[in-house]
Amino acid sequence: MRFFPHTPDDIREMLEACGAATLDDLYSDVPESLRLRRAYDLPASLSEPEVREWFEATASKCSPLVCFAGAGAYDHYCPAVIDAITSRSEYLTAYTPYQPEISQGTLQYIFEYQSMMASLTGLDVCNASMYDGATATAEAMIMAVNAAKRKRRVLVSSTINPEVAQVIGTYARYQGIAVEMIPQKDGVTARAELELMLGAGDVAGVIASTPNYYGILEDFTGWADLIHKAKALFIINSPALPLAVIKPQGEWGADIAVGDAQTLGMPLSYGGPYLGYMVAAKSLMRKLPGRIVGATTDEKGQHVFVLTLQAREQHIRREKATSNICSNQGLMTLRAGMYLSLMGADGLREVNRLSTDCAHELARRLEATGKMRLSHPAQPFLNEFKMTVADPLTTADILDALRREGILGGVAIDEREMIIACTETRTPAQMDKYVSTVKNL
Repeated sequence: MRFFPHTPDDIREMLEACGAATLDDLYSDVPESLRLRRAYDLPASLSEPEVREWFEATASKCSPLVCFAGAGAYDHYCPAVIDAITSRSEYLTAYTPYQPEISQGTLQYIFEYQSMMASLTGLDVCNASMYDGATATAEAMIMAVNAAKRKRRVLVSSTINPEVAQVIGTYARYQGIAVEMIPQKDGVTARAELELMLGAGDVAGVIASTPNYYGILEDFTGWADLIHKAKALFIINSPALPLAVIKPQGEWGADIAVGDAQTLGMPLSYGGPYLGYMVAAKSLMRKLPGRIVGATTDEKGQHVFVLTLQAREQHIRREKATSNICSNQGLMTLRAGMYLSLMGADGLREVNRLSTDCAHELARRLEATGKMRLSHPAQPFLNEFKMTVADPLTTADILDALRREGILGGVAIDEREMIIACTETRTPAQMDKYVSTVKNL
C-alpha cells in the first residue's frame, strides 16, 4: 500500500477534533527542551549503496562505553542461546495466542514464565505481561484504586525511581487519582511520615521499592500490617534479578509485586523493549491487567494450556478493562523464562553475588581516593550505590573524565551526588581504570 502524507485539510480536521488550533497547541504538553526546532541533519536523496555507506560511516563514529550506569537498566550477561532461540521466526512473529489449539507452545512458555515469577516474588498469580516496570507500577496503582472503589489517593515513596514516579503521575492525572510523595530520611522511606499520611483514612494504596533508586535495601517490617489496617493495598517495586537473594515482596506482605524484568536476559538496547512483571495476591486476580495463561485438561484428558479469565480483558470489557496488553510482550516473557530456567537458583545467586562483590569493592576503592564517599554508609546495598562527590569536584567532572576514558560512569542525581552500578560483567581491569581516572582528577 502506498503511503500518502496528511494533507493540510487532514491536519485541520484532526486539530478540530482534538480542540487544538495549531500543531504547537497539540504538543503543548511536550517540554520545550525536548522539541526539535531545526531541520533533520540528513543528506539529500541517495542511492541504496550510498545509504548503506552513510550508515556504516555514521556507525563507525560510535564506540561502546563500559557501563557502570544503572538506575533501572543494567548491563547483565545474556546467555547466547537466548538470542539464538528468540530470533527464530516462530517466536519473533508470534501473535497473541487466542487460538489455543494452534498455540500450545506459546501458551506453555508463558505459563512457565508466570509460574517462575510467582515463585520468585512469593505471590499467587502473574500476568504476561506489562510493557516495562514503570507502566506495571502505574497499572498496580489503578488496581489499588479500583479495589478500594471510593478511595482515590495513593502514597508513593520518594525513594522510588523518579522516572517511575513520573509515569505514575501521568497515569494518575488522567484517572483522577491524587498522588502524594512520602518523604525520605537517610536514603529510605520515612516510616513515621507514612503513618501520619495513612491516618487520613482515604488512601487506596502505598507504593515503595527495594532496592530503591539509590540501590538501598529498604526494611518493610510491619508495613503491611500498617497499610492493611488503613484498608489500603501495599505495592512493592523491585528489579527482578535481586529477588533471588533478597526477601521477596510476598514475604513483606505486599498485595502486588511489580518491577522491570530487564535484568532477566534482556540487553540494554537503548531503552527497550523491556518487560514489566506484575504478580498479585489471588484475591486481586480478576483485577489484574494483561493476559493470564492457565493449565487444564481437554476432552481427551490431555494436559493443555489456555488463556483464562478473559472476561476481564479489553476485547470483552472494552473501556472498563484495566488495560490492553498484547503480543509484543510475549517475546520478552520468553526471554525472561529462558533466563530463569537456564540460570536456575544457583546461577541467580551467583550473578547477584558477583555483582554485589564488585559494587562493594568499587565503593571501597572510590572512597579511598578521597574524591568520593558513600552518601548513606549505614544502609545496605547490593550492586548499586549512591556516592557524594567531594569539593571542588562535581558529578559532571567525574562523569566527563570517565567518558573520555570510554566509561559510562553512572547516573548523576545532582551536582554532588551520583548513582553507580556494577554487574557480573564488569572486570577487575575496568574497575582499575575507573578508580585511577577518579584518583587522578
